[in-house]
Amino acid sequence: MNKELILRLTKYKRILSKLKALGLERVFSNNLGDAIGVSPALVRKDFSNLNLPGNKRGGYNIDELTERLDRVLGYDENQNVIIVGCGRIGTALMRFDEFHHEGIRIKAGFDASPENVDNTTEIPVYPLEKLPEFVKENDIRVGIIAVPDSAASQVFDLMVSAGIKGILNFAAVELKCAGGDKDCPANCTVHNVNIGLEIEHLFYQLNLTESGIGCEDT
Repeated sequence: MNKELILRLTKYKRILSKLKALGLERVFSNNLGDAIGVSPALVRKDFSNLNLPGNKRGGYNIDELTERLDRVLGYDENQNVIIVGCGRIGTALMRFDEFHHEGIRIKAGFDASPENVDNTTEIPVYPLEKLPEFVKENDIRVGIIAVPDSAASQVFDLMVSAGIKGILNFAAVELKCAGGDKDCPANCTVHNVNIGLEIEHLFYQLNLTESGIGCEDT
């Protein structure tokens, strides 16, 4: 599956959770399309390509569709995550309630500063050197980097060598998996989130719109 499809499926999943909370049992492609800004035809095509059950007239059973999406997206597996860097961004992420609703559990934080280490809290924070052992014992596949830029590459290498397969990087450093060598396997995936660049891009889009040039949503 490509990145765009995965993103749409994730959005469908969130909408379905909200509809179920309202007591609804069925949903139609136009409902889901309107909710995420795509055509009903694309919704049906997405579900058809993945053999997800439903039809144009009868719609989709929310419980059944949610269960199938969970399997497709891997939500039926452990969604355990660790965070390295327990400063402001790392702490905010550990307190983010939406993770719980999405089935994501922050298992632990890790930090190189002794003053940030505290294993008595709801989400324990351990010294950085304990990361490889914790990853192995808890079968952690995903990690979040929220450290200063100067430490990002070192933390990245530590995560990969410990067996982390997916990394979300909040440091303003572009991290890449070389793929195929012993230090950075081909099945490693990195998503870089540079908040500063995202804000700059937003201003750029805004300036284009205000100048009358126009722009497309991204």
